Amino acid sequence: MTRTPKRWVIAPSIAVLALALTACGGQSGATDEEGGVSGSVAVDGSSTVFPLSDAAAELLAEENPDIRVTVGEAGTGGGFEVFCQGKTDISDASRPIKDDEEAPVCADAGIAYTELQVATDALTVVVHPDVEVDCVTTEQLAAIWGTDSTISNWNQVDPGFPDQELSLFGPGADSGTFDYFTDEINGEEGVSRSDYEASEDDNVIATGVAGTEGAMGYFGYTYYEENADSLKALAVDSGAGCVLPSAETAADGTYTPLARPLFIYVSNASYTEKPAVKEYVDFYIENLDAVAEVSKYIPLNDEQYAATQATLAGITG
Repeated sequence: MTRTPKRWVIAPSIAVLALALTACGGQSGATDEEGGVSGSVAVDGSSTVFPLSDAAAELLAEENPDIRVTVGEAGTGGGFEVFCQGKTDISDASRPIKDDEEAPVCADAGIAYTELQVATDALTVVVHPDVEVDCVTTEQLAAIWGTDSTISNWNQVDPGFPDQELSLFGPGADSGTFDYFTDEINGEEGVSRSDYEASEDDNVIATGVAGTEGAMGYFGYTYYEENADSLKALAVDSGAGCVLPSAETAADGTYTPLARPLFIYVSNASYTEKPAVKEYVDFYIENLDAVAEVSKYIPLNDEQYAATQATLAGITG
């Protein structure tokens, strides 16, 4: 079932602007005499979730230009670091916060937070269009990306694959995409070969793969969609046959194990004490279908959306 956004009619196209991250200082948000909300909101974190949070900011700006939302893309790990220091109001994340890493840092700093799922993603393995391979198994991906791998030619992966040099591009260690991929493919989070071109910017990875014959990389599905004319997505076989990444296969559970939830983490204090933060988060969640459509992500199903709404309501009890 498609939900109709309560306060927004989707425009035919929206230019999504990349805004520089600023500290939480300055105007934290106020309500003027006429009941309007103004102020600033600081967001940083996952480059995968960046298009969603930035689209929400752009859509809100059409309704309320007095709220200034800045969205950075330092990576999930980098975002949690500044979030747990109280420097941002919201942290974008392509994986859950780690119990043995950032969570204690937030707790020690007195940062209480709420996790909200905002979309679903199909982590996509891409190659240069000239690569004559259409499907890889999860075992082959593990052989390529494993910590001890020395594979440098496609025919080392499978004798039926072309005799072609294999160059690798992927996320850096601060990326939630890196954490998710290594956990699902290599069997342990953070375990990966290191001799590849790493970047926290998915656009850099896309450009690298598109410009290098024989190259492979991986990132969120929306970045593949944006570069589909210069990249090829590989189907993944996890034991039940080759399945291409898509909104449908991620939603119906057939694209395994690389379909994943995407989150924003909201500072409870920012939400309850800063009107601008509350207005942005409420708008974001209220209009998730519009935000997902504008940024080309997979929207939540009705059950997931109801859970997100209930979690948001719980911030204020």
